[in-house]
Amino acid sequence: MENSEGVKIESTVVTEEPLISALDIALFVVIITVAYFWYFKRDKQSSSSEKKPYTIQPSSLSSIEQTSNSSFIKKLKSTGRSLVVFYGSQTGTAEEFAGRIAKEGARYKMKGMVADPEECDMADLVEMKEIQKSLAIFCIATYGEGDPTDNAMDFYEWLQNGDADLEGLNYAVFGLGNKTYEHYNEIAIYIDQRLEELGATRVHEIGLGDDDANIEDDFVSWKEKLWESVCSHYGIEETGEESNIRQYKLVDCSEVLPERIFSGEISRLKSYENQRFPFDVKNPYLSKIAVNREPHKSGDRSCMHIEFDIDGSKMRYDTGDHVAVYPKNSSELVDKIGELLNADLDAVFSLLNTDEESSKKHPFPCPCTYRTALTYYLDITSNPRTHIMKELIEYASDPKDQEKLKLMASSTPEGKKEFHEWILRDNRNIVHILEDLPSVKPDLDHLCELLPRLQCRYYSISSSPKVYPKSIHITAVLVNYTTPTNRVNKGVATNLLAQLIPTNDELPQPTIPIYIRRSQFRLPPKSQTPIIMIGPGTGLAPFRGFIQERDYARKEGREIGEMVLYFGCRKKDEDFIYENELQEYVANGTLTKLHLAFSRDQPEKKYVTHLLEQNADELWNIIGEKSGHLYVCGDARSMAKDVHSIIVKVVMEKGQMTNSQALNYVKKMEQQKRYSADVWS
Repeated sequence: MENSEGVKIESTVVTEEPLISALDIALFVVIITVAYFWYFKRDKQSSSSEKKPYTIQPSSLSSIEQTSNSSFIKKLKSTGRSLVVFYGSQTGTAEEFAGRIAKEGARYKMKGMVADPEECDMADLVEMKEIQKSLAIFCIATYGEGDPTDNAMDFYEWLQNGDADLEGLNYAVFGLGNKTYEHYNEIAIYIDQRLEELGATRVHEIGLGDDDANIEDDFVSWKEKLWESVCSHYGIEETGEESNIRQYKLVDCSEVLPERIFSGEISRLKSYENQRFPFDVKNPYLSKIAVNREPHKSGDRSCMHIEFDIDGSKMRYDTGDHVAVYPKNSSELVDKIGELLNADLDAVFSLLNTDEESSKKHPFPCPCTYRTALTYYLDITSNPRTHIMKELIEYASDPKDQEKLKLMASSTPEGKKEFHEWILRDNRNIVHILEDLPSVKPDLDHLCELLPRLQCRYYSISSSPKVYPKSIHITAVLVNYTTPTNRVNKGVATNLLAQLIPTNDELPQPTIPIYIRRSQFRLPPKSQTPIIMIGPGTGLAPFRGFIQERDYARKEGREIGEMVLYFGCRKKDEDFIYENELQEYVANGTLTKLHLAFSRDQPEKKYVTHLLEQNADELWNIIGEKSGHLYVCGDARSMAKDVHSIIVKVVMEKGQMTNSQALNYVKKMEQQKRYSADVWS
């Protein structure tokens, strides 16, 4: 016979089928067992979470907090605010600008708040019209190849895919971009136009900041006109001079237990002692330095080939990705600040947001010592912006120092000129300012509030995971230069890396926090597709990975397409990096052609762009006749622009097209990911 589930049951002795079968009993036992373990496991997890030590999350909310705080409209209404400033930020600048705008709102009777779009339900924008004289401002950076920043991605996709009625929403947009990149401020421009399409009212025209020139000047000029437009639109007047209102208040933490004090972790307390996968921007992996060698043969410049050990980390990367390195400031500069301000750098403190409704309770992980903050969390080597000059005025006891700061903080032509010459041209950082204006003695906690966060540095990965699955390679030039004031400025990350030399004995190997950032800089899906790679200097880095990957495919017996590399450096006998490797790839057939330009090995300088112009037929054969891919890596300011112009010219001449047709052809290549750039300025 069969039971109700179709299972055959022997029944030779018992003539009647039992009410509950053996299978039913077995299933019942299994269900009870699973339920038992599920309940007590959950209870155990709940108990263990209650026993965890208290930690401060400076830049992120728990999932529960995010859910409860996702409605920025409720926050605005409950706190009597009418101004919200959203930011899309990858390096912290857009977030800083957003904070400055929100703070200034008080001068115009508009109480403001800063909001991260990633932590907000942006569909609530439709309800902004319910708040009288409300205004939404967007400080939005464009990142990579015309992409939104990570925290603005969901908002960008919502605008693209949604069709919300934003009538009654008043808005303004300031974009942060770089003119050396092709997609200059593309995301900000799109958001500005899309908001208008959805019915919102533009209160002030979009501002476009250029980081290649003076983005601070662009922002200040736009901001001043913004408030003029706001006053006109709402019929309000400025209440008076801006007062230096502190955003954070100092909390003495001298009694805090040592195990609850941050010592350089990015977000989670003790995260470097107890590493947990997955690793990302807020939870980097503490990687050992496996190799650190000099690939230059001679000369006055230094380069580094570094290999990060990721064995056992579960981290995975793809050829063309970037690795982010978290640096720390030199102890010499940190000690100098303590000396100039006569401060105890080992005092434990915390900065607590005076706005109780803000999701960002601290500007960086707190509590910590001043030494930790200045070493790991604060940028003390970049040029301070004008708002810092303004905040320092009250701390100047010498009238001359005070007047100089007032001038540089002003938006007058004379003030802008002075700021440009004294800060930007002479390349002064906060340490230099405190040295050269000796009467300026700011409270150290206030200085910690003012200084921007120290950002991680990104490097193109110069290895393939097919060949090196347990390590990540980078190729970086050591940054050292003399400023007009005869000071030596040093690159924060590269000078730290230069000191991390692995040892051959049993001593602990040097480590540094890293994580992998995904890239769109990818080899074609088919290994047979021909490619051209243009990478002078350390622009060779990702192409080393490309070549390794194709060489791996060739050794597996797969067919690979043509690989043409254009590489250039100063002198063959000095800075021809990876020469032996490249020559070996040429010899075994992986690298079809290697075009070399050594700019200073002959009277007239010779660059890769000259070689490209000479090889127009080869270029067109691959990108035109064979639909191959072209890649550029290196300097965005001149090299990448020159390459683009040459490619357009080649397409015109060899493809027999007009200028507009050639531009469209190259544009289509970019859209199809057949023309890719990994560039920096």
